[in-house]
Amino acid sequence: MKSFALLAGLLFATSALAAPATKGDAAKAQPIVDKVCGACHGPDGNSTSPTYPNLAGQHPEYIAKQLGEFKSGARKNATMAPNVTNLSADDMNNLAAYFSAQQPKSKVAKDAALIAEGQKIYKGGNAGSGVPACASCHGPAGAGIPVQFPRLAGQHSKYVLSQLKNFRSGDRTNDGGKMMEVIAKKMTDQEMKAVAEYINGLR
Repeated sequence: MKSFALLAGLLFATSALAAPATKGDAAKAQPIVDKVCGACHGPDGNSTSPTYPNLAGQHPEYIAKQLGEFKSGARKNATMAPNVTNLSADDMNNLAAYFSAQQPKSKVAKDAALIAEGQKIYKGGNAGSGVPACASCHGPAGAGIPVQFPRLAGQHSKYVLSQLKNFRSGDRTNDGGKMMEVIAKKMTDQEMKAVAEYINGLR
């Protein structure tokens, strides 16, 4: 069981290796947030559109890593690609510092049946199909583990579902040890929907 738990759900997975410490100046990020990032992710990192992820309260190392990989092409996204082209490493660290310092807003999941199903998978996985418990890496409340595993609590269910499907299809491959790609391929569409709904309501 221990080995099973170690293969926990890396929904927005980073490399299993610790990323370099991210130190940025949040104040210097403000002009970039105002001109670019805030339009989709919200000025305080709480996106009003379920298409775009919430960044408020996310671990700075994770944010900086994703920005760097959007720029390098390791993570592909037609919307993000042009927006990161002119960002320097300092810009990315500053943005990471800014958004990680913002306060996430609580959300309410609405589908009771999906929530119940999602909770079972999130906390216990599916031993029959080899899907591990998301909580093993992302924590019971979805807070994640700094540097290694990102925060999931309160993330838009639509965005979570899209990322799970991207991992399964191979459209997203920047998860270090490829764990999420393996895990997502074992999940049914229904399991993905249920987990995404449950994560949306986590606090």
